Amino acid sequence: MEQTLTEQLNQWHDEDEHQQIVDVLLTVPEEERDYEAVSRLARAYNNLGQYEDALRQFDKIADAGQHDPLWHYRVGYALYHLKRYKEAAQALATSDQLEPGDEHTELLLSWSLQKAEKQDREERRIAAKRKALASRGSVPEAPPCDNMPLADFWDDSEYARDSYQSAPPTDELIASIEEELGYKLPSAYIALMKQQNGGVPKNTCFPTEEPTSWAEDHIAITGIMGIGREKSYSIGGDLGSRFMIEEWGYPDIGVVICDCPSAGHDVVMLDYRACGRDGEPEVIHVDQEDDYEITFLAENFEAFIRGLVSEEEYDTSEEDKEADLYKVAHGKFSPLLEELCAQVTEVEHINEKIRSICTRIVEEKGHFSFHADELSYLMYDVQFWLYVKSYPDTNRDQYLANYSQMIAFGGEFGQGGYAPGWITEWLDHRMNEGLIIQANGRLRFMDTFASDLVKQLREF
Repeated sequence: MEQTLTEQLNQWHDEDEHQQIVDVLLTVPEEERDYEAVSRLARAYNNLGQYEDALRQFDKIADAGQHDPLWHYRVGYALYHLKRYKEAAQALATSDQLEPGDEHTELLLSWSLQKAEKQDREERRIAAKRKALASRGSVPEAPPCDNMPLADFWDDSEYARDSYQSAPPTDELIASIEEELGYKLPSAYIALMKQQNGGVPKNTCFPTEEPTSWAEDHIAITGIMGIGREKSYSIGGDLGSRFMIEEWGYPDIGVVICDCPSAGHDVVMLDYRACGRDGEPEVIHVDQEDDYEITFLAENFEAFIRGLVSEEEYDTSEEDKEADLYKVAHGKFSPLLEELCAQVTEVEHINEKIRSICTRIVEEKGHFSFHADELSYLMYDVQFWLYVKSYPDTNRDQYLANYSQMIAFGGEFGQGGYAPGWITEWLDHRMNEGLIIQANGRLRFMDTFASDLVKQLREF
């Protein structure tokens, strides 16, 4: 490619103008696009989330790309986001063999292998259930619901009554909702809703055998949606099942029946993949934060209800708080955070300032994590300020790629994980405010905001 075009494509990539890259490269006749041009076009498709288009482009240069670790990595990236985890792991393993030690490749390879194994278990389980159902020759009867633990099941509160609870559903309403959603509701669920149509149960946790975005060993629900359309949190309401599927992108494999404390970022669903639309569905947890990953919970709705346990069984909050207070007071900084702090001259004892802010965060929240609150935003600001001081040529992709190595995965002084959405939301918010500016792809704070941040740090 011409040097001027290469420079322009680099600038657009740094500025996240990936559609510009696609539009320009598609004007080049296909027979005139060399390996580099096709690679850049495919990468732009990846960055736009158009993974099938990316794979079609990568396939055109597959022979030439066999010895290019970056080609294999980008193919694996596309396959990962298409949930073709086994193929993604193969591509990423080849990339790792060609260029060992790349942390991005190693991390995505690890995730792909984990998800491939879980996906394989899920497929085997569904196939076994379908085979068992087929051998019976008809849809099995739903499990009895007479002995469901209904006494003292619900938590009676004003919030529950206002947000979830409706009058018991009539048979006509049930039929109408089933027709609207396209699924036959389980008899155990209907029985519970006729006893009380939606609400917040006293027991809101369900044990899991594998970790989710909520916890290592369980999920939590906020409430159980009732049958109807009147309340927002009913399966036919404006925040109900169809809304979560059509607006939030949850898989169209059943009915959303429970919302969770994440406010939309994970839900509990009735899963009809194995049994068909008229059968007895399983109950699953779907995690929007982790690319809609599915975790099996229970064979049926009654088993799910019986399996709910009190959050007190998982309440280690005091112990966790004490551990996190010790961590932020004494934990060793990550190598990157140590390096960045060593370059600071504007604020004395910057290490102690960071520990002081994080101590306040733990004292207020009970745990060491950053979200969208004021102190979390201060720590996002501090980390960004530290990083771009030492690396002034940083662009958006570079910063987001290296963010986790400061505190999120910072070892002793670390959180053990993070949700990337919080960081991108903070970054977009600061850019919309005009406090972070981008010039030639490089990000930096406005000088006045950087000065205000220094003053704020000196006060801690």
